[in-house]
Amino acid sequence: MRKVDIVIVGGGPAGLAAAASAKKAGCDNILILERDSELGGILNQCIHNGFGLHTFKEELTGPEYAGRFIDQVLELGIEYKLNTMVMDISEDKVVTAMNREDGLFEIQAGAVILAMGCRERPRGALNIPGYRPAGIFSAGTAQRLVNIEGYMPGREVVILGSGDIGLIMARRMTLEGAKVKVVAELMPYSGGLKRNIVQCLDDFGIPLKLSHTVVDIEGKEHITAVTIAEVGPDRRPIPGTEERYTCDTLLLSCGLIPENELSSAAGVEINRVTSGPVVNESLETNIPGVFACGNVLHVHDLVDFVSEEAGKAGASAVAYVAGKLNEGSGIEIPLVATDGVRYTVPCKIDPERMEDLLKVRFRVGGVYKDSYISVYFDKERVLHRKKQIITPGEMEEVILQKKQIDERANIETITVKIEAE
Repeated sequence: MRKVDIVIVGGGPAGLAAAASAKKAGCDNILILERDSELGGILNQCIHNGFGLHTFKEELTGPEYAGRFIDQVLELGIEYKLNTMVMDISEDKVVTAMNREDGLFEIQAGAVILAMGCRERPRGALNIPGYRPAGIFSAGTAQRLVNIEGYMPGREVVILGSGDIGLIMARRMTLEGAKVKVVAELMPYSGGLKRNIVQCLDDFGIPLKLSHTVVDIEGKEHITAVTIAEVGPDRRPIPGTEERYTCDTLLLSCGLIPENELSSAAGVEINRVTSGPVVNESLETNIPGVFACGNVLHVHDLVDFVSEEAGKAGASAVAYVAGKLNEGSGIEIPLVATDGVRYTVPCKIDPERMEDLLKVRFRVGGVYKDSYISVYFDKERVLHRKKQIITPGEMEEVILQKKQIDERANIETITVKIEAE
């Protein structure tokens, strides 16, 4: 069995950034396993700009952003295998994978970095009534058809869900000559970035109907029309609010789910809110030497944050392989997300293992105006920062200082919450 210091599962933005970081941290024996036919992951089909403002201080398209990291991987001489499907990861970090050239093979990894990204929530999870005609696509599938394959899914479009991919596809389909009639969103707020609502819907006069969902799909062979209706606080359709739109295409943009079947099978503890692994301050899962980063950990709004997080995972994996990852005190302080905060990454910290400054990222469960992001060490409030608006579509962050934690003895919980005053 071949031995590799660090095996990275996934060659998208997270996997590439983790590999480059690990190499720069002094590890030479790295292998990236990617199931697609090329590196770059989902960025290859994201031909719009807006990437790289944090990382490279300039605006890039998705392929350009991926290209920067692919160039780094090539220049650093990092080995990778394409068209390779990872089948299993054991608790002792034996990675089983297969491809056409090598067949079924096993690798004993010193450390594993999970960077498999995420997938779209399928129609089956949405319980939309009606037949199953042709013409219904996830927004990401439509994006691949238009941007890579060169096919137009249709000419009259209704979009369900206002996630970022759905918003971007509303603009893309319009630019390609289609008529986007409406974007319906089940929640009373959009799941996408504010800038995407402005640039992709408002600028093109596409209506966004919040608290609306699809209640009927017409057409047996091919979709011919959809009916949407307003929903109440219980998210059930309100009779009498139905609106019918003729269309030949329905795009679904109803959320992303971290791709964690491999993780679960390996025994990695999964956070029920994020559907990603539970990790500590080093982005290490409950299995020693198995790390997670990027959208497989939690769904990010900006790829720049994916790269930043993956860089940390790469450096942590190198420290683990070298035996330099501080064993810590064995005391883990849980981070509690409450009062509007849905989750935090990391979920727990060992003060002895954390760096001087630790970035904690989270999302909220509703829209909050003129509210405060607060952090408590047990019952003592140590951070109270006002923000004009906090929305679910944009990730928030707080910085924890090691010095502050060390100054206080026996902290039992660190709580992150939203407060009105």
